[in-house]
Amino acid sequence: MSRMVVVLLAAVTAITAEEMVAVVRLTAQDATVKNVTGNLKIVQSVANGPVTITGTIRGLTEGLHGFHVHEKGDMSNGCLSTGAHFNPENVTHGAPEDTVRHVGDLGNIQANSDGEAIVNITDNIISLTGSNSILGRTIVVHSGEDDLGKGNTTASSSTGNAGDRLACGIIGIESPTGSWSSGSFITPSISTLVIFFLIAAYQHLKY
Repeated sequence: MSRMVVVLLAAVTAITAEEMVAVVRLTAQDATVKNVTGNLKIVQSVANGPVTITGTIRGLTEGLHGFHVHEKGDMSNGCLSTGAHFNPENVTHGAPEDTVRHVGDLGNIQANSDGEAIVNITDNIISLTGSNSILGRTIVVHSGEDDLGKGNTTASSSTGNAGDRLACGIIGIESPTGSWSSGSFITPSISTLVIFFLIAAYQHLKY
């Protein structure tokens, strides 16, 4: 009996272990003005769990730069056609830690004296599935610092006064290559039900 339980636990763990991974290749809005480029990886390991964005962006001026998810995956006119911040709840702009914020509000990234920003962000609002999914939308890097909605102006409450759009890239699938939905993950509660069901079936057959 104990051996069967171990096998079942291992099987369910294998099913739930698959994480969702997206990638972004950032290209400059106008390389003749500022050739900002970069590569990002976006990982969500658990359904409705935190999302981590990591990577490197180069070609920036030293300092803080607004970093947002914009609503469209349209780069037909470069970063200018990506729309506004991703804001499905139609609320005001804010900091990543604020209760009221756009889904796409990821704050600022910090570029060093070499113009390089190492990105390592974990956020609990964005997702790769569901209503807050950023998949197919665009990440945009701005020329200036995002004031996080604290500037007491109309622009502050909508864009954070972060300035021009220097670079952007569409958020695309890396893995898994199958259908992406909230059903892509089996939650622990469902896994537990599966285990109990299989154990019960085994016990019934045994006796």
